[in-house]
Amino acid sequence: MVLVRCAGVVGFVAAVVLFLPPGSAAIDAPTVTARAPLLYRNCTNLNKRYPHGVGKLTARDRTSGTPVTNFKRSTRIYNIAMNHNRGLDRDKDGIACEKA
Repeated sequence: MVLVRCAGVVGFVAAVVLFLPPGSAAIDAPTVTARAPLLYRNCTNLNKRYPHGVGKLTARDRTSGTPVTNFKRSTRIYNIAMNHNRGLDRDKDGIACEKA
């Protein structure tokens, strides 16, 4: 433990140090896709449930062609999907996995 004094406040801070034997590898944290539920791991799985994608209520498709308008409009579902996997909305237009 270390005595710390900061802005007139005195307290103790415990430090944890991890020692690994030489030649051993550190344990990697699981990837985002490994922790996400199956539905949100990739666009293929999301499109099985929502064939044209899922987006915020006020989302507009950013495209040079014909914009997608028939996606599932649900801000709640969109936010849940983004919390599990930010890569589902690559163009950041508020619609995840949009398909024409």
